[in-house]
Amino acid sequence: MSEEIFDLIVIGGGPGGHAAAEEAARNGARVCIVEQAQWGGTCTHRGCVPTKALLVCSRHFAALKKLNRLGITAGATGYDFNVIRRHRDQMVRIAALGVEKSLKDAGVEMKIGTGKIVSPGEVAWTDPDGQSVTLTARHIVIAWGSEPSLPPFPMTPHLSPCTQSAAPSVPAAAVSNPPPAPAPRQAPARILTSDTFLQLTTLPKSMVIIGGGVIGVEFATFLAELGIPVQIVEILPVIIPYEEEEAATLLLKELNRIGVKVLTATRVEDVREGPEEVCITALKDGQAMELKAEYALFCMGRRPRLDEEALTKLGIRHDRRGVAVNEKQETNIAGIYAVGDVTGGIMLAHLAMQQGRALASRLFGDGSIVCREDIVPSVTYSHPPVARVGLTERQAREKGWSVEIVRTDYGANIMARTELAGLGFAKFIFHNTNLVGATIVGAGAPDLIASLSLALTTGASLKTMQSWIIPHPTLSECLGVRLTN
Repeated sequence: MSEEIFDLIVIGGGPGGHAAAEEAARNGARVCIVEQAQWGGTCTHRGCVPTKALLVCSRHFAALKKLNRLGITAGATGYDFNVIRRHRDQMVRIAALGVEKSLKDAGVEMKIGTGKIVSPGEVAWTDPDGQSVTLTARHIVIAWGSEPSLPPFPMTPHLSPCTQSAAPSVPAAAVSNPPPAPAPRQAPARILTSDTFLQLTTLPKSMVIIGGGVIGVEFATFLAELGIPVQIVEILPVIIPYEEEEAATLLLKELNRIGVKVLTATRVEDVREGPEEVCITALKDGQAMELKAEYALFCMGRRPRLDEEALTKLGIRHDRRGVAVNEKQETNIAGIYAVGDVTGGIMLAHLAMQQGRALASRLFGDGSIVCREDIVPSVTYSHPPVARVGLTERQAREKGWSVEIVRTDYGANIMARTELAGLGFAKFIFHNTNLVGATIVGAGAPDLIASLSLALTTGASLKTMQSWIIPHPTLSECLGVRLTN
């Protein structure tokens, strides 16, 4: 086995690993990144990019109904799911090529295959042909990513009919290893995760989505806008439970408007698969109910992808929630770091990227790039979208803070009216006259939140934001803070 020497080895080519490798290389380090097969990771191939491409298609189709209001006659309308898939796949290819090009331009040595940490400072790289090389470096970054969580209750495949009793409970699987090792427990064919949904070649005739968080409402939006009957089952009293209550209320109204049936405070007891449909037993207010659809889609979050054998052998602290790191992304073993979803916590691509950049800046640059989790923006790409940065009103009050709330409504914005943007609002949370949180619900929210993220990062005060000059007429005027008393 030959040996190659680097300053930094990154295992995993997703957002966190990509950002760490690129930033380190641009700071003069000799960097190697090892990726199993797909540059860009979950975000590019099974998350951010493909799902948003689908939602763009459904949004444009749904928007055709507004054209008559603008004096435009569109004629007969329809959609072709094969073309929608082609658009999605093209966006994935472009994104993956972009990751690959940026790494090459930075001078990162890229290796396809598996990378296994055998000791601090040493990685065994095995290429697709089975040839192995020892890679050594002072610093190693774990960026293994995540995978969909599977439910703790029984899933019974291939019953006929599906109304038969559920099989005995199957123990939950242990946390799986990084690819290529598959998860120990696989969902039946009609029971989907966010990953396997993207493998469908035809649209389902109906769908029950288990989980009313970000992933669940995004898939529900896409399907419902294309006319597919959808039900959401959420165990908590509200959908998108970590967002502002007003945001959840408005989104629920809009989901109902496009035909999504939402059951909150409802617990799924078991799922049974028949030859043509899935039957779900759920419990609400002590009453059992049965839901049926062609497919069930589990949207119960994601879990870190862990190589437990390697972690245990190396003595790296971890549990089912992920690899344990401090604020510098350091594990308890010197020279080994972890970034992104594998560390658990907030699983967002842009947070993983910032973690990677900040780590590389500390190791090989001047340390000027930092990562603060309290100012990470989050977006739910429903229609209307929900975007937030910082605290919600409830979170601020739970800290015992006195808060001042400023709210603007899309209905008072002339461009929102002109664009037929629909319902929406911006809500600002101030404490001691400083901005501590903001939520935007409505068209353009994912882009508008960026400026408020900067305001929060720089510690903008109410006085500063009142001096902000915003161009007129624009949708961004809804970000103008004006006190009414």
